[in-house]
Amino acid sequence: MSETVFPALPMRRTTLLDPPPEYAELRERSPISRIALWGGNTPWLVTRHEEARAVLADARFSSENVREGFPGLQPTPPPRSPGQLFAMDPPDHTRLRRMLIPDFTFRRVEELRPAIRHLTDRLIDDLAAKGPTADLVEHFTLPLPLLVICELLGVPYAEREFIHRHAAAFATVSAGPEAMRAGWAALFGYLSELLAAKTADPGDDLLSRLATERVATGEASAAEAAGMAVMLLIAGHETTASMLSLGVVTLLSHPEQLAALRADPELVPGAVEELLRHLTVVHIGIRRIATEDVELGGVTVRAGEGVVVALQAANRDPRVFPYPDAFDITRDAQQHLTFSHGLHHCLGQSLARAELQIALPALFHRLPELRLTAPAEVHALEGRAVHGVRTLPVTW
Repeated sequence: MSETVFPALPMRRTTLLDPPPEYAELRERSPISRIALWGGNTPWLVTRHEEARAVLADARFSSENVREGFPGLQPTPPPRSPGQLFAMDPPDHTRLRRMLIPDFTFRRVEELRPAIRHLTDRLIDDLAAKGPTADLVEHFTLPLPLLVICELLGVPYAEREFIHRHAAAFATVSAGPEAMRAGWAALFGYLSELLAAKTADPGDDLLSRLATERVATGEASAAEAAGMAVMLLIAGHETTASMLSLGVVTLLSHPEQLAALRADPELVPGAVEELLRHLTVVHIGIRRIATEDVELGGVTVRAGEGVVVALQAANRDPRVFPYPDAFDITRDAQQHLTFSHGLHHCLGQSLARAELQIALPALFHRLPELRLTAPAEVHALEGRAVHGVRTLPVTW
């Protein structure tokens, strides 16, 4: 295997809907390669599905971003805020994650589907009333997942501008560590106050349950509960909003498949899995650090060396997905790694699937003439941890 130092991450996409072309070359030529980060840090980049899945399932690869040599997004590692499950290992990760699971089980999400349909229909009603042109990001793809996660958590949707502004700041890697910290801190302060208010006056929501069943009993600290809420609030709308926007662009770019989807609702679940695989919106890679020597695909990853798992490369691996660059809603895409794998598989994956399975068919059913007004003006968000678009001008 090559230890050639390649250009720094993140590599740049050349098209809106496809990963950077360098990933395919690396996956075939040297699927475990060195990559250059800031300050001379050269972690291993994993681009093949088999090895990617192995890293994500192996407890010898730590998620703790405060470890020396961790391949983080910034030269200065951020102080770990309480409740950041994505940067924790067991046993604390296990203890805290267990507290959230009841609100994200498949059964619980199925119970939420009527509410998601109601919110979807309401937003489309408003969209149609404003029409026949609109920015779909502003009026549909961003509001829907934000409404859903706010209702689940018990966060007032009236604070949506504050929430999205600071969530976007935390997710904008190019803004630098101080701006990212400030975004997290603003949301952490707000949710800490809200958690305290719900301790005195609880409702039927996740924050209230954390306050009364976990913090009040001493199972979690107030800081841990607030940190978990920040994580859920950010992850619960940024990624799904991007998937909705890019999903619309993808389906409009494949009219035959869109027609098939409209004609046969049975295709919807598979189409959503293919969109998740094809788009892979979390495009900065999943980062780990080896806690001991690990043999991985013919390479020895030494203790203390970082690893970056390129999900967008693994999800285009032809060994698992024949003709991987083709978008095909009839393929079996269930082995995709978009929601990660192992201990850190996405807690909200059932919720995200439900939102996509409900929102996309409803949008195309209610607005059958939906189309982009100016495809050339659909520009990607720059410098963000989640791939998406700034605006999505449409007409119908």
